[in-house]
Amino acid sequence: MADLKITLVKSTIGAVPKHKKTVEALGLKKLNKTVVLPDNAATRGMVKQVSHLVKVEEV
Repeated sequence: MADLKITLVKSTIGAVPKHKKTVEALGLKKLNKTVVLPDNAATRGMVKQVSHLVKVEEV
């Protein structure tokens, strides 16, 4: 199973509080930071919810 490389490309200032918590749960705290997470249903669902704030690449 592949991994997902997720980068925060837009600030969470002014975002819905639920989206802020989702971004933090993904492990992203600062702009342009990247995390590598397993490609599973939970991660995909979180990424889909905040797709307007992050950039996703398959590794």
